[in-house]
Amino acid sequence: MEWVGFAAGVVIILGTGSSILHTLLLPRGASSRLSGLLGRVSQRVFSALSRPIHSYEKTDRLLALQAPLFLLTELFTWLLLLGFGFALLLLPYLDGHLGNSVRESGSSLLTLGFQATDSAAPTAIDLAAGICGFGVITLLIAYLPTIYGAFNRREEAVTLLEARAGDPPWGPEVLARHQLVDIVDQLGELYGFWEHWAADVNETHTSYPVLVMFRSPHPLRSWVIAHLAVLDAAAMHLALNPDTAPHQARLCLRMGFTTLRSVAEGLGVTVDIDPEPDAPIDISFEEFAQAVEHLRAYGFPMERGAEDAWPHFHGWRVNYEAAAYGLADLVAAVPAPWSGPRRHFDSAPMYPVRPAQRQPDAPGG
Repeated sequence: MEWVGFAAGVVIILGTGSSILHTLLLPRGASSRLSGLLGRVSQRVFSALSRPIHSYEKTDRLLALQAPLFLLTELFTWLLLLGFGFALLLLPYLDGHLGNSVRESGSSLLTLGFQATDSAAPTAIDLAAGICGFGVITLLIAYLPTIYGAFNRREEAVTLLEARAGDPPWGPEVLARHQLVDIVDQLGELYGFWEHWAADVNETHTSYPVLVMFRSPHPLRSWVIAHLAVLDAAAMHLALNPDTAPHQARLCLRMGFTTLRSVAEGLGVTVDIDPEPDAPIDISFEEFAQAVEHLRAYGFPMERGAEDAWPHFHGWRVNYEAAAYGLADLVAAVPAPWSGPRRHFDSAPMYPVRPAQRQPDAPGG
């Protein structure tokens, strides 16, 4: 039985090592089964904790803890599995005494050195345990700057969008605000920036899925909602102005819905990778027409009316709506307009509030 335990210890150590390799070292979307299991457990625990709250602000404060706690849980799980695995390796050399094996394994894994067996095989196992324990902690410490670097790049763009779209952002408001301050000609630059942003998110959030659960510092901001707002703005721009809309809008949409699909599929959200242009979407023509009137009220130039533009907007949105809604619900994003339902809380859509336009002759705005 001691040697059966030894074999089980080898399997546990190799399985844990594979999880560490896929999570911390392999730069691609190949999450380990252990990390996936811990992620699902974390999601269910926080979903259960947030379900009775029924307030977005309180839910946001609670869910802000999910990603950091997941990283700590992952580290402790790896260390516990490695410690138990090395304890099983030591069993045949410590007369099958599990307590002494666990004590020596823990001493070696955490490089404390308060217990060791003075013979060749246990010494080799102790050395391997010390290397593994030190290596795991070192790799995770090196992993955190990568995670937070990607998070900061993502959130910088989300914060910059506040001046152009409000909090929470909304696609039609992006176009309306650009018209309001007479910078519609800058929309091409905005779409180009968000094309590159989407490519960065695609690479980082599929390689390091925990980034998806990191929430924006401001409760009314979310990377999913910001991305959805820019895509809706680009889709409306192309639908309303097929001749004068900047070419970057198409590239932004293509990269944008590709990113949303990749991230959603990696997290188990079901999406259609090749939907029909007339497949059903959640947004109705009446809502779209109201948004068009919202733009018309601010003088946004249009080559088409709402009725003619609707099939084209519909054909663009069908590519990303399901993925965006699935991710927004999964991360319990702020309930912005046109962002789908939420299971975690009951809240009506929050429309962006435009600040007062104060002038010397009208200080009240």
